[in-house]
Parts: sequence; C-alpha cells; structure tokens
Amino acid sequence: MNKEDAGLESVLLTEQCDEGLYDRLQQLLSILRRHLDMDVAFISEFIDEQRVFRFVDAKGSEPPLSVGGSDPLEDTYCKRIADNKLENIIHDTSCNTVTRELAVTEALSIGSYMGVPIVLSTGDVYGTFCCYKSVADETLNRRDLRFLSAISEIAGDLIERNITAENNKTEVMRRVQSVLAEEQLDIYYQPIINLQENCVVGFESLSRFSPLPYRSPDIWFAEASQVDLGEELEMMAIRKAVSALSRFREDIYISINASPDHVSSGAVRKALLGVDARRVVLEVTEHAPVSDYTELAAATEVLREMGVRVAIDDAGAGYASFQHVLELGADIIKLDISLTHDIHCKPRKLALAKALCAFASSVGCSIIAEGIESSEDLEVLRALGVDKAQGYHLSHPLPIHEAISMRQLPAG
Repeated sequence: MNKEDAGLESVLLTEQCDEGLYDRLQQLLSILRRHLDMDVAFISEFIDEQRVFRFVDAKGSEPPLSVGGSDPLEDTYCKRIADNKLENIIHDTSCNTVTRELAVTEALSIGSYMGVPIVLSTGDVYGTFCCYKSVADETLNRRDLRFLSAISEIAGDLIERNITAENNKTEVMRRVQSVLAEEQLDIYYQPIINLQENCVVGFESLSRFSPLPYRSPDIWFAEASQVDLGEELEMMAIRKAVSALSRFREDIYISINASPDHVSSGAVRKALLGVDARRVVLEVTEHAPVSDYTELAAATEVLREMGVRVAIDDAGAGYASFQHVLELGADIIKLDISLTHDIHCKPRKLALAKALCAFASSVGCSIIAEGIESSEDLEVLRALGVDKAQGYHLSHPLPIHEAISMRQLPAG
C-alpha cells in the first residue's frame, strides 16, 4: 500500500470518529492533489448561478483560490463538466477548443485539469470536485479519473450527511423555538411522601410538552441543548414550576431539576429571584456531566445562601452521582429507580441502598427513594429508614389543580 492509499484508508476510518467534516474533506483534497501531483484541488458548490469554493488545497503558502470566493457559473469549467459539455480530463487546456477560450484558464494559469460533478442521492448536483496544474500533462489517464471519482463519492457522502444534519438541526431549532414562543410546556407535580407520617411534604416538578406527536421531556431538553436553547427551555420550566408555590400550603416545597452548567452560569439563581427559595430543592442529575466542580460548588453555595436545598438525583445509577454527593455537600440524596425497583428481591440492590442510607445518616443528608412501584419495595425502604419516597405506587405526577389538594398518602 502506497502513502496515498494509506492516507485514504485513514480518512475512511475517521468517518467513525468525531473529526469535523471540514478536516475530513481537507484530508481528501490533500490526498487527491498529492496523488495526482496537481497544484490545486478544490470542492465547489453551485449556488444561485455562482461557483463557490468550499474547500481548497494547494501547493505553496498563497493558493490562487480562496475558500468562500466565487465566480459566475457560466464562466467555469465546473458547469460544463456537470452538463457533460466538457471532458473530465483535459491534458492541455491550450489545445482544447472550449478551455482555451475561457478567461478563467488564463486567470488561474490552468495547464491541465480534471474534474467530476458531486451528485447527491437525490440526483441533484451539489457542485464539483476538481484539480489542476499550471502545465500540460499528457500522463493523466482513466485510472486517475477513477481515483478522482472514488474520492468525489466519499466527499459527496460526507457533504450529504452534513446537509442532512443541518436540515435536522434547523427543524429542531424550529420546534424548540415554537415551544418557547408559545410556552407549549406544562408542569406536573409528583408528590413526595414522608414515610413516617404518610403525608405529602413536597412535589417534584416535571415538564410535559403539548406539541404532537408526543416527544418525551428528555428528548426535548436534549435537542434544545443541541441548538443552544437548552438553558432557555430549562429556565422556562423552572420559572413555571416555582410560580405555583403560592398555590401550595406554606409547608410544601417544590423540587426542580437543573443541568450543572446552568447552575454554574447563574441562570438558576436568576430564575429563582423573587421566590421563597427556602421552599425550593434543586436536583442535580447524574446524567449531566460536570466540567468544573469548583465552579459548580461555588454556584450551589450562592443558592444555599438564598435558602435553596441541594439534592443529588439518580444516586446509585452510576459513579457521577457519588462524586456529586462528595463534591457538592448535598442536603438530600435521591435513590434512583434503577436501585429501588425490585429492591425487595435483589440482595445487591438492598446492600447498596443500606450503604447509601448509612452514608447519608453520617453526613446529615436525608434520603428520598424514587421510582417506587410496588408495596413490597416500599416496605423494604421503610425498614431501611428511608425518609421520603415518590413513585407511581404512591402517586402519578399530577396537574396543579389536583396536586394542591393532595395531603396524605392515597389509600392502598
């Protein structure tokens, strides 16, 4: 395998990695130009009767073409190649009746040229994949053209994937912006029950989105983050949740969920201004990564000074929850459903829950068990001394008008 072929294999392998589209296409251009010993290689896009240079690779430090530069499509080789009015290989532009008359030949000092159209799966022509040198070259052959065509197909696939991704991103942006503009988000409240007194002491606020077809809240928040609207959507949910505090009894608190980054940025603090923060519990989830614990701890301390209590959500679901507990000095630890479900018949889950309860007791944290779906699990957790619990066995999330009237653990 020669160096060019090895390089091409490397590019193909990186299609499975996180390299950007730009880097991969630049690699393809470089491999092609060096393999064919050309001065310049480029990928162009056809837009509004213009040829726009999207990617360029050239010898020397001052390439004759610049990315983003454009010229009239009708004045180019590219248009004629795409329309099958010019050969894909031109050994000597001065001997070709078409190219010797085009101003671009002299302007770019094109002596020999190769090019193929980039055709998308829809049949539309995106643009061209081309290369040239300043001197004539009679050695260019069909094998070289096949190599160029193969590279062009790879480039076309990458470009099409990017177009699809951009279209999807645009659609996600439209959906999320619509939810934000029309506030198409309702808050439901899941009761948190004191297991010793069988009474409701708080509610976890949960978002429900009204647009059809139904999409789960985790999808909405994940997609909002992808288009840089995650903070805006999350803060809208938090503001809606805590705005209902005045409708609940004064001894009831509301639990809100927030991403660590939005806590660190100060967005949560701003969303809670004017609210009785002593009635708010902030849940920091296991599933959101923390980039800077020092910064997050400082931000949570500011919230504590306002009266907010901090809960670590999803404890037992993975390592991050334990790190959250240690780094943030939590007031509350919430046992995840992955730990509480079937705990009555899973000795390993029971052992871990015991350890967490003992740890919580030693550091002065209270425990809330999530995802309680059976009386058997509930009784085991009672026996462990778990303080509070929530889950479908106790109550489903409720609309505000039902939540405000709930006081006791439902019968049965």
